[in-house]
Amino acid sequence: MATDPTPPPPPTPTQRFYRAPCPGCGAPVEFKSAQSTHAVCGYCQSTVVRNGDVLSRIGKMAELFDDHSPLQLMASGRITLDGQEQSFTLIGRLQYKTEAGVWTEWAAFLPDGSIASLGEDNGSYVFTRPSPAGRDLPEAARFRVGMTTAVNGQPYSVAFSGQAQLIAAQGELPQLPPLGQPFDLVELRSSGGEVLSITYTQDPPHVERGRAVLLEDLHLQGLKDESAKDEKGRQFNCPHCGAPVQVQLSSTKSVTCGSCASIISLEGGVGGELRSAEQDEPVRPVIALGSKGQLQGVHWQVVGFQHRMGAEPGDDEHFGWSEYLLYNQKRGFAFLVDSEEGWSLVRPTTGAPALAKNGRSATYLGKTYELKYSYEAETTYVLGEFYWPVVRGQKTFNRDFASAKGLLSMEQGANEITWSAGDKMASTAVAKAFGLTDQQDLLQRDDPGPFVASKGVGCATLIIIAVVLLILVLLISRCSDSSGGSGGSYRSSGGSFGGFSTGGGHK
Repeated sequence: MATDPTPPPPPTPTQRFYRAPCPGCGAPVEFKSAQSTHAVCGYCQSTVVRNGDVLSRIGKMAELFDDHSPLQLMASGRITLDGQEQSFTLIGRLQYKTEAGVWTEWAAFLPDGSIASLGEDNGSYVFTRPSPAGRDLPEAARFRVGMTTAVNGQPYSVAFSGQAQLIAAQGELPQLPPLGQPFDLVELRSSGGEVLSITYTQDPPHVERGRAVLLEDLHLQGLKDESAKDEKGRQFNCPHCGAPVQVQLSSTKSVTCGSCASIISLEGGVGGELRSAEQDEPVRPVIALGSKGQLQGVHWQVVGFQHRMGAEPGDDEHFGWSEYLLYNQKRGFAFLVDSEEGWSLVRPTTGAPALAKNGRSATYLGKTYELKYSYEAETTYVLGEFYWPVVRGQKTFNRDFASAKGLLSMEQGANEITWSAGDKMASTAVAKAFGLTDQQDLLQRDDPGPFVASKGVGCATLIIIAVVLLILVLLISRCSDSSGGSGGSYRSSGGSFGGFSTGGGHK
């Protein structure tokens, strides 16, 4: 990727700010924005609230959950807002948790003194700003996952509806919800890629609106020199067989033992209570964990693997496929899907595609995808590390859509709908990316492509092809009639384009 030849201008200096000693330890606490009401002392972790020129200590903030983010306080960058490029500085960090996992929101200070949010969830980023709702919002329980609604005339789909809680914070911050107390959260997504977050921590609820951004497009300065984390305490003994287990990513919520393949939950943290679940019937991945390869111009590393089974509702026939969890420091996570229908590379979408009323098609970013499959999916075997608490037997309802240029997959759980989008990949490209050209036969899959008449094919040739196909259809129908077959449709096994259990699509 080409780099910007001109260095970014320095962030606009703050013209006014307020600084006062921490009521807990006396260290200086600074407020750059008039919209900031709270701050966390960097020395004693006291949570202080500002009332005019007076700071009051209201408690102590919990320690931050250690993550692999390249971001840090006082990093600065540029973003285009309302058609104009503006600078911003990260002045605060909040960490939230739901049943699905943990995510971070950075408070971004803008030149006009207002505060926006840079949401970070497992390597994906969404930039949002406060937005008027335009109407009285109903209570959170009225938003059901999968329903459609409108805010300010814009149609949205409900992607998440549940409870969250603040678990830690750092720096200068806007209004804070009580630490550790659950509050209602609703996330809406649009077919244009927008995300709208409704937080029920005040009355009326707080609304933020934005869209996904790439880290390299923000021209950030002041990032951490490296995202490698101190791994002290990240090794433990498997609670099932006693073998040593090493955790590579600090965002990991589930890991498998390399000796007995038990799934180990890390939700309580290393040193907390470890829960394990035995796995039998091992599935051997074709691409080994730890393998590195370049796909679509991005360098990925394989950190996880899961095998899944699916079945159409009311059908006893099952089909299986595999998913490789890929990781890149700046791009986050992606899924390399291996099915009998071929290979595909998919990533979670920020927006939510718009489903047709009959459910037979979906539109996203101006493209229409046709429904191919609807089925129930279940995770049957996992290896490696995962950023969500994966468990054997997890079940979801999936729909796969396809167009001439891409793939789209929906996965619905109890409280959340996640969408993923991507492209099919030739097996030769996968083999080359991971240095497995000598094992090409193991990776060989159907690599179908749309039928396109070449420039040398005329109308007469197309007519001959049509006649031949018609004759074949008639012969097949006669054979079916004579044998007394049911004539039911047949679906080849191979299943999902990219269904997966992300455990969190939050900004």
